Amino acid sequence: MKLTATSLLALPLSAMAASPSSAPIAIGGRLELMVDEALIESLSGAARLALHRPVPREVVLTTDAPWEGNASAYQSVFKDGDVYRMVYRGGHYRHGGPPAETREAHPWVLCVAESADGITWRRPEVGRREWNGSRANNIVVDTAMMAAFGGCPAHTAAFIDANPACPPDQRYKIIAYGTRPKGLYVLGSPDGYDFRVLSERPIQTVGAFDSQNLVFWDGERREYRMYHRGFNGAVRDILTAVSPDILNFPEPQWLDYGDSPTMALYTNQIQPYYRAPHLFMGFPMRYCDRGWSEPMLDLPGREVRAARARHHPRYGTTITDAVFMTSRDGVHFRRWSEAFLRPGPRQSGSWVYGDNFLFWGLVETPSVFGDAPPELSLYGTENYWEGEATRIRRYTLRIDGFVSAGAPYDGGEVLTRPLLFTGGSLALNLETSAFGSVQVEIQDAGGTPLPGFALDDCPPIFGDRLRHIVRWKGRGGDLRGLEGTPVRLRLHLRDADLYAFQFVPYFL
Repeated sequence: MKLTATSLLALPLSAMAASPSSAPIAIGGRLELMVDEALIESLSGAARLALHRPVPREVVLTTDAPWEGNASAYQSVFKDGDVYRMVYRGGHYRHGGPPAETREAHPWVLCVAESADGITWRRPEVGRREWNGSRANNIVVDTAMMAAFGGCPAHTAAFIDANPACPPDQRYKIIAYGTRPKGLYVLGSPDGYDFRVLSERPIQTVGAFDSQNLVFWDGERREYRMYHRGFNGAVRDILTAVSPDILNFPEPQWLDYGDSPTMALYTNQIQPYYRAPHLFMGFPMRYCDRGWSEPMLDLPGREVRAARARHHPRYGTTITDAVFMTSRDGVHFRRWSEAFLRPGPRQSGSWVYGDNFLFWGLVETPSVFGDAPPELSLYGTENYWEGEATRIRRYTLRIDGFVSAGAPYDGGEVLTRPLLFTGGSLALNLETSAFGSVQVEIQDAGGTPLPGFALDDCPPIFGDRLRHIVRWKGRGGDLRGLEGTPVRLRLHLRDADLYAFQFVPYFL
């Protein structure tokens, strides 16, 4: 028997064991996050899967350079050795009302920002492209470089190609949209600054392409994966294709979201999770045209909204947020209906079409708490097309902390499906209150507790750790005798959250 992830219904423990015919799932020693129900047989008591939202931090960059503007967006963020890099477009929209009309529109450019810690960012003077007669800027690509295929830097994504066979002079790549003929094209660079066109013809021709178009190397499956936008009927949706050759992709297919309600997705931001690359994570910007209504008129920036609506009604009545979704095959996604990033209480730069756009990429950064473990940093836009520039705000989340299996103090339990593991100890990424706890029982495939590994044999675990080794009375943390044997984990939670687990080499 299985409960859906959001169910709060109680299930008797006697009913939690699955049928003996359940085939074990081989997880080896990989990290498994609690982001979906793939490994969960049942949830009981008050246990449920809960989505966690990132915490807003400081504004790290304002796109107020002359070649940037209030339409600077479609940022790609990645760590390159000791340097954090952000590649983003520079552009300006004047149709946002008087605040936006204080500066002129200009051709699109692609810029780079760099950081030593992911928190303090700077614009390096790369000296590659001219702007008003000077190369003292951070522009790496301009429209002239894409003239051969009718492209421009407006709908681009940048990444480091992790394919072991990638030539060194193409290690950095940009995916760009062109119109001669219509489709996606590839640019390559040895250093992330000097780019050249690699594809004489489009690598993909099916799609709308008027969003951020992504390609990356999937090291787990040894193929390139592509994600880009199309119109599925009248709904903005996401297409995908795979290929061993980055210059030749087949016709794409639509993603599948199971029973998730229909929603328009403007971007996709799909990437392999760096700590568990068998899992894909997406952070799409959700597009919602609410029409004119009293709540719409009550939102901040009514005058600016009305000015945009004169150019097109949806410019005034659409608002955007970000959602979270995961997949184990890159096609079928578990998509949360609740927002991952809400517009929030700000009175400007938030409840606007184009705000709350999360960038492509996750990076680890130092914790704001000093001696705490590193955090994940995400970055998002504010103040899109409202004034002279956009703001780039940093958000943080605990490592692996997207979703947890959690329960209040009244308690709840998680029972996994039968698992085959390699390793000698079990590590948990968990968080409890001072009064809360986690206990773990190991069962055989049929649901019978193994001697010495029953729930009562596990002293209550408390604390906040990314990697806590579970130990049982008289057994310690030694699971080497169970390696290769189908087992189930029964986890009892009280005022606690479990974010991930992993079977690791034996730890005394």
